Amino acid sequence: MEARFVELESLIGYKFQDSHYLIRALTHSSYSNENKKAKLKNNERLEFLGDSVLGLTISEFLFSHYAQLEEGQLTKIRAKIVCEASLGEASRALRIGEFMLFGRGEELTGGRERTSILSDAFEALIAAIFLDGGMECARKFVLSQLKPIIEDAVQGKLFVDYKTRLQEVIQVQKGNRIKYEIVREEGPDHSKIFFTEVKLNDETIGIGSGHSKKESEQEAAKEGLKRLVTNEK
Repeated sequence: MEARFVELESLIGYKFQDSHYLIRALTHSSYSNENKKAKLKNNERLEFLGDSVLGLTISEFLFSHYAQLEEGQLTKIRAKIVCEASLGEASRALRIGEFMLFGRGEELTGGRERTSILSDAFEALIAAIFLDGGMECARKFVLSQLKPIIEDAVQGKLFVDYKTRLQEVIQVQKGNRIKYEIVREEGPDHSKIFFTEVKLNDETIGIGSGHSKKESEQEAAKEGLKRLVTNEK
């Protein structure tokens, strides 16, 4: 196995018995499509399995450790933990993007930093560990890597920085410029609502509102991200 994959094993705290599981978890569909002679399967099926292992692990942990919470509360907390943004953060912390195998096109368009891809890879890695070492190994990996996210979700502190995410998406193409502009304010001074437009190269890609300028900018960035991701598909 290549030295870089050994490095990743050190980062995740798990040594594979069968390295093929790890390599498959890191293989994006763009790579397998462009390198058919390599006969490497992509990580999409692993992602499917990993999603289930992740859901069960988090559900069992919350059920066992937070007996005071009702079903509705548990469901909301779990959703915050297993969402794309949270898993993307966990993936970045492990530098998973650096180790992934991409086709040339995906590489050039910033695939290594795309949150959706990193989130999928994190789930695929969970499945790879599950298949290689069993449920307890997968559970240990999930809980160790998502511990701070779990704690923040339970305490209601989980925050997604959409402005940073949007900047990461647009900067893959040189020359892109992004600008936030407060377009209007409504309401009395003690309960004012701000409306912000975010523009990419002078084109409005998102509009957001909030009780502070910061909040309205985050909402605008969130809408901008949705639009850009939709246009990519």
